Amino acid sequence: MGILDNFKKMDRNSSLYTFLYASGMVILVAALLATAATSLKPAQQKNKETEKRIDILKSVGKSDGADKAPNRHQFVDDAFNKYVAEMFVVNSKGDKIEGVDAFDIDLKAEQAKPVEQRYYPIYKAKLDNQSIKYIIPVRGRGLWGPIWGYIALNDDLSTIFGATFDHKGETPGLGAEINTVEFQQQFTGKSIFDNSNRFVSISVVKGGADKGNPHAVDAISGGTITSVGLETMVRDCLSGYQAFFNKQKNAGNEQ
Repeated sequence: MGILDNFKKMDRNSSLYTFLYASGMVILVAALLATAATSLKPAQQKNKETEKRIDILKSVGKSDGADKAPNRHQFVDDAFNKYVAEMFVVNSKGDKIEGVDAFDIDLKAEQAKPVEQRYYPIYKAKLDNQSIKYIIPVRGRGLWGPIWGYIALNDDLSTIFGATFDHKGETPGLGAEINTVEFQQQFTGKSIFDNSNRFVSISVVKGGADKGNPHAVDAISGGTITSVGLETMVRDCLSGYQAFFNKQKNAGNEQ
C-alpha cells in the first residue's frame, strides 16, 4: 500500500494529518515558486540589461522611441549597437584593461575596493554627426537609498554633453526630481575642469547657482540631502577617471 493511500485513510481531524498536509503544501508552493523564479530569470536579466542600455543612450539623447517600439528589446539593442562604438575598462592610472567587459562591471562592488584596484568602465559613442562622446557611469547615495546615472562628455573630456540620473527611493517632488529632464538639462555645457585643467567637478548649489558659473547647477528645492549626495557622487566617480582624461588630452595635443 502506497504512502498516498495511507494518507487518504488517516483521520482528517488528527494533528498528524494537519501537519503532513500543511508540510506538503509548503513544499509544493516552494517548488512552484522556485520553478517560476528560474523560468523568469532570463527575462528579468534581459529587462535589466535593456534598462541599462536605455540609460546609457539617454545620456547622449538617443533613447527616444524605445517605449513605443513593438519590440522594445530589439529596438534598444539596435540603437545601442549603432551609437556605442566601443566599450572598455581602465584602471586608476588611465590604462586600458583587456579581457574585462565594461557592461558587466558592478559599480557598487568596485566602489568597495581600494581606488587602485577598481575597474572604471567607459562607453565611447559616435553620434550621427560623427562627434565622439565618452559616457561615464556614476553611482552614489541619496537620502533614502542608492542614486545612479550616466554623464556624457564631449571629446574634450571636460564639457558635459548630457546627463541622466535616477534613484531607488527618493522623496517624490523633492529628491526624486533628479530624474527629471529639467534638472538633468542643467548639466549640459558645464565643465568638470577649470581653465588650468584642474578637476573641479560640478557643484550642486542650494538656493541657485550663479548662471555664469560653468561648474555649477541649481540644487533641488527641498531636496538638500539628495542634491549633496548627487554632487558627491559626480565628484567621486569622475575623479577616478582623471588619469584617463589627461592621457587622452595629452595624446590629442601631440597629434
